[in-house]
Amino acid sequence: MNDTDLKTLTAPGQTIAVVGLSPNPDRASHEVARYLQEHGFRVVPVRPGIDEILGQKAYARLEDIPEHVDIVDVFRKAEDTPPVAESAVRIGAGALWLQLGIENEVAASIAATGGLQVVQNRCMKLEHQRLWASGENGSADHG
Repeated sequence: MNDTDLKTLTAPGQTIAVVGLSPNPDRASHEVARYLQEHGFRVVPVRPGIDEILGQKAYARLEDIPEHVDIVDVFRKAEDTPPVAESAVRIGAGALWLQLGIENEVAASIAATGGLQVVQNRCMKLEHQRLWASGENGSADHG
C-alpha cells in the first residue's frame, strides 16, 4: 500500500474498531487507541468481557457495533485474524489493519476479496505520525 492510500486511511474523523484493545494502559493496543482518540478518531473497543475502555463502550464482537466502522484495527495473534477478517467483511468495514508484527495472508485474502483495503505489519499510530504529525513530537515508542 502506498503512502497516498495510507494517508487516506489515517485521516482523522474515521471510526476505528480496535479488536483486542486492552484495558491495561501499559499495553501497546491501549496506547495506540488512546493516541488515535487524541488525534480525532472515534475508537470503538472490541474486547469480550469488558464493558468500557478509554471511556468508550466495548463490544464483544464486530457484529455487535451499532455504527459503521471504517477500519478494523487488529491486535491479535496472526493465527486469530482470519475470523476477524470475515467479521470485518460482514459488517462492511472499509479496511482491515493488522498491527505491527501481525501478518496473515489468509486474513488479507478474505478482506481483499470482500472489498476491504488491507494493511499488514504496520502500526496505525506510527503511520499517522509519519504521514500527518509534521511539527509534532514524532516519538515512536510502542505502537
